[in-house]
Amino acid sequence: MSPAEICALLHEMHPPAFDCSPAPGEAVRVRTPMLYPDGGIIDVFVLPRQGSFDVTDFGEALGWLRLQSPSGQLSPRQKRLLRDVCLTLGVELSGWQLFKRVQTDDLPSAVLRVAQAALRVSDLWFTMRTRAFEVVAEEVADWLEERRIPFDRSVVVPGRSGRSWTIDFRTTPPQRTSLVFVLATGSRSAARRLTEHVVAGLHDLSHLKHNQADLAFVSLFDDTEDVWKEEDFRIVETLSVPARWSRRDEFERILQAA
Repeated sequence: MSPAEICALLHEMHPPAFDCSPAPGEAVRVRTPMLYPDGGIIDVFVLPRQGSFDVTDFGEALGWLRLQSPSGQLSPRQKRLLRDVCLTLGVELSGWQLFKRVQTDDLPSAVLRVAQAALRVSDLWFTMRTRAFEVVAEEVADWLEERRIPFDRSVVVPGRSGRSWTIDFRTTPPQRTSLVFVLATGSRSAARRLTEHVVAGLHDLSHLKHNQADLAFVSLFDDTEDVWKEEDFRIVETLSVPARWSRRDEFERILQAA
């Protein structure tokens, strides 16, 4: 089956959001609407074999995940979670590639499963969140309770791409509802990745403001750690209100729309 025929088959079964194009070596690249946490697009590749097809991500998901770790390695816990992802979605792990071999009738579902596996693997990035985040999140929760600002923690909100985002805090005082992303890390190398992750979430959730006029996005930086650059604040400022944990009075005024 030629790349053009593979694309035609996939277009019959998948919505237009799945963009198909030829790739080197008789392969077909399927560009999905799913995103890595930093906003990168998840691609899946289809390679024709004799009487079957190989569907793979060519190791992009695990490569992305390894880049997020200072050591470049996965922890034992992440390896266990990786095996669970593959088992749940019926995807194999071949070297560092997410992989599935199927017949023609199962090709569209295999593309979707490998893409979902790549998304779930990239979500293991959240298991790398450091103790710094947990400490700051608890401090923020205690502070909100002291100020009697109503809030919910770890709120899951779907984005336009179909990806679900976990918002660290949703505050609901009478004047304004705020979705608060907490940026906390003790690592300079992780700081920019965390900023890019938040920006990706802000982009994907920006449509919510069209339906809720009193909704605000807030990016709360733990600036007690000297890991942030001014450009980190400027990057999120275009999509949210930046706040600094060391300036709690200012943070409260943002939440209260005062």
